[in-house]
Amino acid sequence: MEAFTLAAPTGIDEAVAAAGAADAKFIAGGTDLLQLMKDFVERPKRLIDLEKLPLDRVEDGPDGLRIGALVRMADLADHPAVRARYPVIAEALLASASPQVRNLATIGGNLLQRTRCGYFRDPGAPCNKRAPGTGCPALAGDHRRLAVLGGSEHCIATHASDLAVALAALDAAVELHGAGGMRRVKLAEFYRLPGDSPEQETVMAPGELIGAVLVPAAAAGQRSHYLKLRDRAEFEFALVSAAVVVLLDDGGHIATARIALGGVGTIPWRVPAVERALAGAPATRAAIAAAAAHAADGAKPLRDNAFKLPLMQRALARALVAVTA
Repeated sequence: MEAFTLAAPTGIDEAVAAAGAADAKFIAGGTDLLQLMKDFVERPKRLIDLEKLPLDRVEDGPDGLRIGALVRMADLADHPAVRARYPVIAEALLASASPQVRNLATIGGNLLQRTRCGYFRDPGAPCNKRAPGTGCPALAGDHRRLAVLGGSEHCIATHASDLAVALAALDAAVELHGAGGMRRVKLAEFYRLPGDSPEQETVMAPGELIGAVLVPAAAAGQRSHYLKLRDRAEFEFALVSAAVVVLLDDGGHIATARIALGGVGTIPWRVPAVERALAGAPATRAAIAAAAAHAADGAKPLRDNAFKLPLMQRALARALVAVTA
């Protein structure tokens, strides 16, 4: 880890102003950033500690949830409103990390965590995301865990956040604060596909910070569920995950469905073809399986990750069967 200076602003405007310095990074829980600094993947000269900012509350109102960016993962997973009306959030958080990490890591930091692609996290390896123009060795190398959706010839790194997948299915938005003031961005528009600029991961402007996550109010009777499949049961990132949010009508048909997949895309991956196929369909295993078959539409698997296509279809069908039972 290289030497750095530390600032501890007490207000959002002060934090944004401090971020105008060259080579500055925000830090809160630090569970990802500090590891990247120790491995010399990130080399900020100035850290801006956000811990004193008033962004650590969960507000439950008629318009939905407002989740401060500094709320701890463990606290959000245990919040009564989240457990009662948004179980997909609690389930995603509890599947995300060890209890020790959840007690420290923040919601804003979770959404901005970097990919677990081994080439990105090895400063001795070429990586377009870490060092633009150096290449993507994962394309011909170790890509078993990497993306089959949303990749490009420059990057196939998988998005890491479980929480972001759940929030994408809930049509959540993020509140951003920067030199130009505050703006709100739908989570569906927040993350960038890698294209030919994989180093640009979000639409955030330099110096902007996440102030809050905004989750729309749950409809009466809304059901949700998060299913995560991984190589081992603890402290492991998803091979495939599925966040499903459904509303059933009085006849037992699926009125609406919102679905996002994790572990398979370079961003949290919505599947509109599946959502359209489910709208008005009976909540039967046959109808669900037929709709889930569209989950892999547009996928471009490589040599060692083609297994994710049938796995995502089966995982999604399993999650939908569970939530509609």
